[in-house]
Amino acid sequence: MTPMRQLQSSSQTGGPPPRTVAYHEFYRDDFRPREHYLPMWEHIQRTGQSLLDTKAREAHLALHTEGVTFTVYSNQDEGIERVWPFDILPRIITAEEWHALEAGLKQRIRALNLFLKDLYHGQRILKDGVVPPELIYRGKDFRREIMDIDPPHDIYTHISGVDLIRDEQGRYLVLEDNLRTPSGVSYMIENRIVERRILPEFFHRYQVRRVEHYPALLLQALRYLSPRGAEDATIVVLTPGIFNSAYFEHTFLAKEMGVELAEGRDLVCKNDKVYLKTTRGLRRVDVIYRRVDDDFLDPLVFRPDSVLGLAGVINAWRAGNVALVNAPGSGIADDKAVYAYVPEIIRYYLGETPILQNVPTYQMTDPQDRAYVLDNLERMVVKAVAESGGYGMLMGPSSTPAQRAEFARKIGENPRNYIAQPVVQLSRHICYLDGELESRHLDLRPFIIYGEDIEVVPGGLTRVALTKGSLVVNSSQGGGSKDTWVLAE
Repeated sequence: MTPMRQLQSSSQTGGPPPRTVAYHEFYRDDFRPREHYLPMWEHIQRTGQSLLDTKAREAHLALHTEGVTFTVYSNQDEGIERVWPFDILPRIITAEEWHALEAGLKQRIRALNLFLKDLYHGQRILKDGVVPPELIYRGKDFRREIMDIDPPHDIYTHISGVDLIRDEQGRYLVLEDNLRTPSGVSYMIENRIVERRILPEFFHRYQVRRVEHYPALLLQALRYLSPRGAEDATIVVLTPGIFNSAYFEHTFLAKEMGVELAEGRDLVCKNDKVYLKTTRGLRRVDVIYRRVDDDFLDPLVFRPDSVLGLAGVINAWRAGNVALVNAPGSGIADDKAVYAYVPEIIRYYLGETPILQNVPTYQMTDPQDRAYVLDNLERMVVKAVAESGGYGMLMGPSSTPAQRAEFARKIGENPRNYIAQPVVQLSRHICYLDGELESRHLDLRPFIIYGEDIEVVPGGLTRVALTKGSLVVNSSQGGGSKDTWVLAE
């Protein structure tokens, strides 16, 4: 029996789902703005929407000039580079709301880190039957090659991005965890830089907590991991190269932290130590913030055909001579099938009630769940467990019969590779689009850094579904973003 069974049972009636209205974060029911949005709304009314049009053009020009771009991939897998889509009206989160979110995120990351440590050592949680062993052993991102390796300070999840949504009642729910190489933090910072530049009058009316210090927090955490001590740490950001869709972020973070940006060919392993090739000879590396996936990280351990990583880096990590961020093998903890068990993982390791709840999730490996989902595909969201960016997903309500038939076939062939969730009407917020104020659906990705302490950056990347009625917020699928303001006490 899956851990979500009790939450799901009330919906398994066979009848049509009740019609629901998305929670509006900006407006109250009577279309008057919520209290914390009133100063901003009054300013817009006083200055007029024509000023917003000027500000929107300024924002686009600033992003273009700074080279803030992202890549959209076509059906032919050809990348098209575009200016980062940015809506100038900020999302505002009150101090009280953020306090609860911060506590829930810290709790979740602490438990997931303990889960990873256990999986790659004693596996108590599997022996105690809390998480099915076959779910782990059949997971694409469970790495047997790293069993019994002790990462510095027992930290696996150094950098996390947890995707949150608000349901129809306005409750924050965790949609998914991102623990491998979560992206988007550079866009969070650029959003803030542009917003301060073009809308300083908004900031005068609010006490907004900073996000621009993220690179400093990250650098401090990376130095903490150095096997030779923080003061002597040499840190590199390992990138797959210029053709990676997140290359802008790789260069941004390396520059902001004042560390080297390196590709695999710029590094070499000797005697279980990692060195950076420089014009002055080899320089020992202590910490690698890798933006290269596990499969391509070390051709001696994972994919032998990889030219993106570094041969021998896993042995150097095993010997304790270099720290890898995030730790290899972390992906099993953000596997979408494992996600359903996170509330039980929190209870098991921390003895606490989860502060943040999951979206109810159906396991395709469970015959009863699978039968129900296959009978109701038109009202489900089906996701491939190891995909991201909106790929490998079926949006049931907008799908065609042929698409549903194709996913039914895929589920039947490999149930472990899929989960399903009921469609949640993501909360909405006003956006300034083509000269008009319109409501669009959105989510939130806060970023968490685990170093000497767990730090949750007060804000995050708010992603917006720019297409009217769409629930797909990923930039790679045509989504945009907003600046996220967390108010001080």
